[in-house]
Amino acid sequence: MSSLPPIDPPRRLSVVAAEPATGRQLVRPVVLVGMMGAGKTAVGRRLAAALDVAFVDADEAIVEAAAMSIPDIFELYGETAFRDLERRVIARLVEDEPGVLALGGGAFIDEETRARLGGRCVTIWLKADLDTLVARTAKKRTIRPLLSQGDPRAILGDLMARRYPVYELAEHTVVTGDQPLEEIVEKLVALLVAAGELRDVT
Repeated sequence: MSSLPPIDPPRRLSVVAAEPATGRQLVRPVVLVGMMGAGKTAVGRRLAAALDVAFVDADEAIVEAAAMSIPDIFELYGETAFRDLERRVIARLVEDEPGVLALGGGAFIDEETRARLGGRCVTIWLKADLDTLVARTAKKRTIRPLLSQGDPRAILGDLMARRYPVYELAEHTVVTGDQPLEEIVEKLVALLVAAGELRDVT
């Protein structure tokens, strides 16, 4: 298996731009962690809109940096090369102005990435049960390399067993399920206010 060509992620990748914040401002970047299917991207986009900040999906940023899909990176270069690129892209993304960043399911498991996020960002685990994850990933398994290696429910259950103890290291946890996305966003905004992560600006 060949090595992934050297890639220097740009300082600023394409993001969903937002209007300048009015009334309140994020103190630190918000980083959403959790399993595939937990709703990080869907919730993250809406949270960023509610806060008038930029949103970035780390997986989309990786695709942009590598100029190829994540399944292709896995197939051509392997998971180790993907994780190295993921680590470098995230390191660049958290240097930007505070916004909302959704991480891929395995990103927060990396010790170096967790150390980089610690203190600099507010990390929030979106926690979902197995049935929710199975249902939400059912239509997207062709773009999720880890789920193409066997029975998705068994794979997700194994990943949960290994990853949930690490996700618990996030600063905050919000449980997700069948509730409307707007309800989750409201919880997140309230959490950020209570934690002092949103400050009033004039």
